[in-house]
Amino acid sequence: MKTHLLRRGGLLAAVVAGVVLIGAAPASAAPGDGSAYGVSVDVTLLGAQAVQAGPLAAASTNGPTTNSLAKVILPTVVTAGVINTEAKRDDQSGAVTAKASTADVGLPLLKAALGTVGAKVIEADCTATQKGVQGSSTFADANLGSLGDIPVTPAANTTLKVGLGAINVATVILNEQIKHSDGSLTVNAVHIKLLGGALGAIGSGDVIISSATCGPAGLPVPLASGAGLWIGLGLLGAIAVPVGTRIVRKRRPVTAA
Repeated sequence: MKTHLLRRGGLLAAVVAGVVLIGAAPASAAPGDGSAYGVSVDVTLLGAQAVQAGPLAAASTNGPTTNSLAKVILPTVVTAGVINTEAKRDDQSGAVTAKASTADVGLPLLKAALGTVGAKVIEADCTATQKGVQGSSTFADANLGSLGDIPVTPAANTTLKVGLGAINVATVILNEQIKHSDGSLTVNAVHIKLLGGALGAIGSGDVIISSATCGPAGLPVPLASGAGLWIGLGLLGAIAVPVGTRIVRKRRPVTAA
Protein backbone atom coordinates (compact mmCIF):
# COMPACT_ATOMS: atom_id res chain seq x y z
CA MET A 1 0.00 0.00 0.00
CA LYS A 2 2.85 2.33 0.80
CA THR A 3 4.32 1.98 -2.68
CA HIS A 4 0.94 2.39 -4.32
CA LEU A 5 0.23 5.61 -2.47
CA LEU A 6 3.66 6.99 -3.20
CA ARG A 7 2.93 6.50 -6.91
CA ARG A 8 -0.38 8.29 -6.54
CA GLY A 9 1.40 11.10 -4.75
CA GLY A 10 3.96 11.25 -7.56
CA LEU A 11 1.18 11.38 -10.15
CA LEU A 12 -0.45 14.26 -8.31
CA ALA A 13 2.90 16.03 -8.25
CA ALA A 14 3.20 15.57 -12.02
CA VAL A 15 -0.26 17.05 -12.52
CA VAL A 16 0.64 20.06 -10.38
CA ALA A 17 3.85 20.48 -12.38
CA GLY A 18 1.82 20.40 -15.58
CA VAL A 19 -0.49 23.12 -14.32
CA VAL A 20 2.41 25.36 -13.33
CA LEU A 21 4.43 24.86 -16.52
CA ILE A 22 1.53 24.82 -18.99
CA GLY A 23 0.76 28.37 -17.99
CA ALA A 24 4.40 29.27 -18.60
CA ALA A 25 4.98 27.36 -21.86
CA PRO A 26 5.97 29.36 -24.95
CA ALA A 27 3.23 27.63 -26.97
CA SER A 28 0.54 29.41 -24.93
CA ALA A 29 2.09 32.77 -25.85
CA ALA A 30 1.98 32.15 -29.65
CA PRO A 31 4.87 34.34 -30.85
CA GLY A 32 4.27 36.26 -34.09
CA ASP A 33 5.58 35.20 -37.46
CA GLY A 34 7.93 36.91 -39.87
CA SER A 35 9.36 36.24 -43.32
CA ALA A 36 11.60 37.73 -45.98
CA TYR A 37 12.84 37.07 -49.52
CA GLY A 38 15.02 38.72 -52.11
CA VAL A 39 13.29 38.43 -55.49
CA SER A 40 9.94 37.23 -56.80
CA VAL A 41 9.01 37.28 -60.48
CA ASP A 42 5.69 36.40 -62.13
CA VAL A 43 5.41 38.10 -65.51
CA THR A 44 4.36 37.40 -69.06
CA LEU A 45 6.24 39.56 -71.52
CA LEU A 46 4.78 40.57 -74.86
CA GLY A 47 5.44 37.85 -77.39
CA ALA A 48 7.30 35.65 -74.91
CA GLN A 49 6.65 32.86 -72.46
CA ALA A 50 5.80 33.51 -68.83
CA VAL A 51 8.70 33.96 -66.42
CA GLN A 52 8.17 32.77 -62.86
CA ALA A 53 10.80 32.60 -60.14
CA GLY A 54 10.89 32.80 -56.37
CA PRO A 55 10.44 33.82 -53.77
CA LEU A 56 14.25 33.50 -53.84
CA ALA A 57 16.39 33.16 -50.68
CA ALA A 58 13.28 32.94 -48.53
CA ALA A 59 13.65 33.05 -44.73
CA SER A 60 11.02 32.56 -42.01
CA THR A 61 10.75 32.64 -38.24
CA ASN A 62 9.73 28.97 -38.57
CA GLY A 63 12.99 28.22 -40.38
CA PRO A 64 15.31 28.69 -42.01
CA THR A 65 15.69 31.95 -40.11
CA THR A 66 18.48 33.11 -42.45
CA ASN A 67 19.10 32.50 -46.13
CA SER A 68 21.29 33.69 -48.98
CA LEU A 69 21.77 33.36 -52.71
CA ALA A 70 24.86 34.24 -54.71
CA LYS A 71 23.32 35.42 -57.98
CA VAL A 72 20.07 35.87 -59.92
CA ILE A 73 20.03 35.99 -63.72
CA LEU A 74 16.71 36.33 -65.52
CA PRO A 75 18.07 38.08 -68.62
CA THR A 76 14.91 39.81 -69.84
CA VAL A 77 13.55 40.71 -66.41
CA VAL A 78 15.98 41.16 -63.50
CA THR A 79 19.57 40.44 -62.50
CA ALA A 80 21.06 40.60 -59.03
CA GLY A 81 24.11 39.71 -57.01
CA VAL A 82 24.12 38.46 -53.44
CA ILE A 83 20.81 38.21 -51.57
CA ASN A 84 20.77 37.99 -47.76
CA THR A 85 17.59 37.50 -45.74
CA GLU A 86 16.63 36.89 -42.12
CA ALA A 87 13.46 36.55 -40.07
CA LYS A 88 13.65 36.12 -36.31
CA ARG A 89 11.51 36.35 -33.20
CA ASP A 90 12.41 36.94 -29.58
CA ASP A 91 10.43 34.47 -27.50
CA GLN A 92 11.02 36.51 -24.35
CA SER A 93 9.53 39.77 -25.64
CA GLY A 94 7.41 38.46 -28.55
CA ALA A 95 9.20 40.85 -30.95
CA VAL A 96 9.61 39.94 -34.63
CA THR A 97 12.20 41.26 -37.08
CA ALA A 98 12.65 40.55 -40.78
CA LYS A 99 15.04 41.89 -43.39
CA ALA A 100 15.91 41.31 -47.05
CA SER A 101 18.93 42.81 -48.81
CA THR A 102 19.55 42.43 -52.56
CA ALA A 103 22.79 43.68 -54.11
CA ASP A 104 23.81 44.79 -57.62
CA VAL A 105 20.31 44.91 -59.05
CA GLY A 106 19.60 45.46 -62.74
CA LEU A 107 16.18 45.71 -64.38
CA PRO A 108 16.42 44.98 -68.12
CA LEU A 109 12.63 44.69 -67.94
CA LEU A 110 12.39 48.50 -67.91
CA LYS A 111 15.28 49.32 -70.25
CA ALA A 112 13.10 50.03 -73.31
CA ALA A 113 11.06 52.57 -71.34
CA LEU A 114 13.59 54.09 -68.94
CA GLY A 115 17.10 53.18 -70.08
CA THR A 116 19.55 51.66 -67.60
CA VAL A 117 17.90 50.95 -64.24
CA GLY A 118 19.71 49.54 -61.23
CA ALA A 119 20.91 49.79 -57.64
CA LYS A 120 23.93 48.83 -55.61
CA VAL A 121 21.76 47.66 -52.70
CA ILE A 122 17.99 47.43 -52.17
CA GLU A 123 16.86 46.57 -48.65
CA ALA A 124 13.51 46.10 -46.90
CA ASP A 125 13.04 45.59 -43.17
CA CYS A 126 10.30 45.49 -40.57
CA THR A 127 10.01 45.20 -36.79
CA ALA A 128 7.03 44.19 -34.67
CA THR A 129 6.94 44.87 -30.94
CA GLN A 130 4.22 45.21 -28.32
CA LYS A 131 3.96 48.87 -29.40
CA GLY A 132 3.15 48.03 -33.01
CA VAL A 133 4.67 47.19 -36.39
CA GLN A 134 6.83 49.42 -38.53
CA GLY A 135 8.95 49.06 -41.65
CA SER A 136 11.22 50.87 -44.08
CA SER A 137 13.19 50.52 -47.31
CA THR A 138 16.75 51.65 -47.96
CA PHE A 139 18.47 52.18 -51.33
CA ALA A 140 22.16 52.67 -52.16
CA ASP A 141 23.26 54.14 -55.50
CA ALA A 142 19.86 53.47 -57.05
CA ASN A 143 18.28 55.02 -60.12
CA LEU A 144 15.33 54.54 -62.44
CA GLY A 145 17.01 55.72 -65.62
CA SER A 146 15.15 58.66 -67.13
CA LEU A 147 13.01 58.98 -63.98
CA GLY A 148 16.10 59.88 -61.97
CA ASP A 149 17.79 58.75 -58.78
CA ILE A 150 15.97 56.95 -56.00
CA PRO A 151 16.27 58.57 -52.53
CA VAL A 152 18.07 56.58 -49.85
CA THR A 153 14.84 56.25 -47.86
CA PRO A 154 11.83 57.00 -50.08
CA ALA A 155 8.48 57.73 -48.47
CA ALA A 156 6.12 54.83 -47.99
CA ASN A 157 4.19 53.85 -51.15
CA THR A 158 6.03 56.22 -53.49
CA THR A 159 4.38 55.47 -56.85
CA LEU A 160 5.84 56.27 -60.27
CA LYS A 161 4.31 55.75 -63.71
CA VAL A 162 6.42 54.25 -66.47
CA GLY A 163 5.56 55.28 -70.02
CA LEU A 164 6.62 53.88 -73.38
CA GLY A 165 5.89 56.72 -75.74
CA ALA A 166 2.40 57.89 -74.87
CA ILE A 167 1.42 54.58 -73.28
CA ASN A 168 1.58 53.88 -69.56
CA VAL A 169 3.09 50.39 -69.42
CA ALA A 170 4.06 49.91 -65.77
CA THR A 171 3.89 51.26 -62.26
CA VAL A 172 6.86 51.25 -59.91
CA ILE A 173 6.13 51.39 -56.18
CA LEU A 174 9.04 52.21 -53.88
CA ASN A 175 8.91 51.30 -50.19
CA GLU A 176 5.52 49.68 -50.66
CA GLN A 177 3.92 49.08 -47.26
CA ILE A 178 0.87 46.83 -47.06
CA LYS A 179 -1.04 46.62 -43.79
CA HIS A 180 -2.96 43.36 -43.54
CA SER A 181 -6.21 42.78 -41.67
CA ASP A 182 -4.45 40.52 -39.14
CA GLY A 183 -2.20 43.39 -38.04
CA SER A 184 0.89 42.28 -39.94
CA LEU A 185 2.89 44.50 -42.29
CA THR A 186 4.59 43.68 -45.60
CA VAL A 187 7.33 45.95 -46.91
CA ASN A 188 8.33 45.58 -50.57
CA ALA A 189 11.31 47.80 -51.34
CA VAL A 190 10.47 47.68 -55.07
CA HIS A 191 7.25 46.45 -56.64
CA ILE A 192 6.94 46.69 -60.41
CA LYS A 193 3.48 46.13 -61.87
CA LEU A 194 3.28 45.55 -65.62
CA LEU A 195 -0.08 46.84 -66.75
CA GLY A 196 -0.71 44.63 -69.79
CA GLY A 197 -2.89 45.88 -72.61
CA ALA A 198 -2.45 45.37 -76.33
CA LEU A 199 -1.01 48.69 -77.48
CA GLY A 200 2.75 48.63 -77.13
CA ALA A 201 2.67 47.03 -73.69
CA ILE A 202 5.75 45.40 -72.18
CA GLY A 203 3.65 42.64 -70.70
CA SER A 204 1.73 41.86 -67.51
CA GLY A 205 2.56 40.65 -64.02
CA ASP A 206 4.68 41.58 -61.02
CA VAL A 207 8.31 41.83 -59.98
CA ILE A 208 9.20 42.35 -56.31
CA ILE A 209 12.70 43.05 -55.02
CA SER A 210 13.50 42.75 -51.31
CA SER A 211 10.41 41.96 -49.24
CA ALA A 212 9.93 41.64 -45.48
CA THR A 213 6.80 40.78 -43.51
CA CYS A 214 6.36 41.09 -39.74
CA GLY A 215 3.94 40.37 -37.03
CA PRO A 216 2.01 41.29 -35.27
CA ALA A 217 4.25 40.60 -32.29
CA GLY A 218 3.47 37.61 -30.14
CA LEU A 219 2.84 37.78 -26.43
CA PRO A 220 5.87 37.77 -24.12
CA VAL A 221 6.59 34.37 -22.56
CA PRO A 222 5.62 34.23 -18.85
CA LEU A 223 7.49 31.86 -16.51
CA ALA A 224 9.07 30.09 -19.47
CA SER A 225 12.73 30.50 -18.68
CA GLY A 226 15.24 32.25 -16.47
CA ALA A 227 13.95 33.38 -13.10
CA GLY A 228 10.40 32.48 -14.08
CA LEU A 229 11.34 28.83 -14.55
CA TRP A 230 12.96 28.63 -11.10
CA ILE A 231 9.89 30.21 -9.52
CA GLY A 232 7.74 27.57 -11.23
CA LEU A 233 9.98 24.75 -10.00
CA GLY A 234 9.98 26.25 -6.51
CA LEU A 235 6.19 26.21 -6.45
CA LEU A 236 6.28 22.62 -7.62
CA GLY A 237 8.60 21.64 -4.75
CA ALA A 238 6.51 23.48 -2.20
CA ILE A 239 3.25 21.84 -3.31
CA ALA A 240 4.12 18.38 -4.62
CA VAL A 241 6.56 17.05 -1.99
CA PRO A 242 4.37 17.67 1.08
CA VAL A 243 1.46 15.97 -0.71
CA GLY A 244 3.39 12.71 -1.06
CA THR A 245 4.72 12.95 2.50
CA ARG A 246 1.28 13.44 4.07
CA ILE A 247 -0.19 10.46 2.24
CA VAL A 248 2.59 8.09 3.36
CA ARG A 249 2.46 9.17 7.01
CA LYS A 250 -1.29 8.83 7.20
CA ARG A 251 -1.15 5.20 6.06
CA ARG A 252 1.72 4.01 8.26
CA PRO A 253 -0.48 2.90 11.22
CA VAL A 254 -2.65 0.87 8.81
CA THR A 255 0.38 -0.90 7.32
CA ALA A 256 1.79 -1.72 10.77
CA ALA A 257 -1.50 -3.23 11.87
